[in-house]
Amino acid sequence: METKAVIQLQEIQKVYRTGEVDVHAVRGISLGIHPGEFVAVMGASGSGKSTLMNTLGCLDRPTGGKYLLDGIDVSQLNRDALADIRNKKIGFIFQGFNLLSRTSALDNVVLPMLYAHRNLSRREQHERAMKSLELVGLSKRADHHPNQLSGGQQQRVAIARALVNQPALLLADEPTGNLDSQTSIEIMGVFQKLNDEGITIIMVTHELDIASYTKRNVILRDGKILSDTPVAKRLNAEQELAKLKLAQEAVKLA
Repeated sequence: METKAVIQLQEIQKVYRTGEVDVHAVRGISLGIHPGEFVAVMGASGSGKSTLMNTLGCLDRPTGGKYLLDGIDVSQLNRDALADIRNKKIGFIFQGFNLLSRTSALDNVVLPMLYAHRNLSRREQHERAMKSLELVGLSKRADHHPNQLSGGQQQRVAIARALVNQPALLLADEPTGNLDSQTSIEIMGVFQKLNDEGITIIMVTHELDIASYTKRNVILRDGKILSDTPVAKRLNAEQELAKLKLAQEAVKLA
C-alpha cells in the first residue's frame, strides 16, 4: 500500500502582476514528497525556489494548480485558514534564527504552542518544549537567553521551536547560511538525526555541499523543475565532523 504524500503539488503556477507585465514565477510544477523524505530545493536567483517555498509554507496561494498538504487541499484556503494550517502542520526554520532576545530558550520553544489553540496547561507546554530541546541536544541550556548561546545553539533552539507542535513537515530556509563550516555540519547532523526518526524535511539551500547531506535534490530553473534526483552519495554529518576535527588537530600539531 502506497504511503500518502505529505506534499502533493499538481501543476502549481504563480503569476505576479508587475504594472502591465505578468511575471510567471512558477510554471506548472508537479511534485510529491512522502513521509520521511529529506529534500533540498536549489536554484539560482529567479529560479522560483522562494516562490515555491512560500507556497509550500502556506505563506502564499498559487495562481493555479492544486496543493495538498498532509491530505488537505490548501490551494484556495483564506488567510485565517492558512495561518491555522501553518501553525499546526508546518515547522519553520530560518537563516536568522528569529528568537526573542529577552526570552529563555525554553520559552522561545513554548511560543508556537500559545497560538496552536490547544488546551495545554503551562506545565504540559514546558514538558513538550523540554522534549523538543532534548531532541536537538540542548536541554541543559533551556534557561539560557539567545545572547548566551552560540550561533549553532541558537539554531538548535529554532529547530526545537519548529518541532514543538509536532508538524507534518519541517521547512528550513537556508538554515546554515549564518553559520561557519563546522557548525553547519553539526546542524546538518541534527537534521539527519531528526530525519532518521521519521521527520519529513524540505530545505532551501544554495550550497551543494549542504545539499549533499539530504536524500533528494530538486533543482529549479525559470519556474520549472530542472532535475529531481536522489543523492547518489549522501554525506554522513557525524563522519564528516569527525574528519574535520582530525584535520584541525593535525594542523595544531604541525
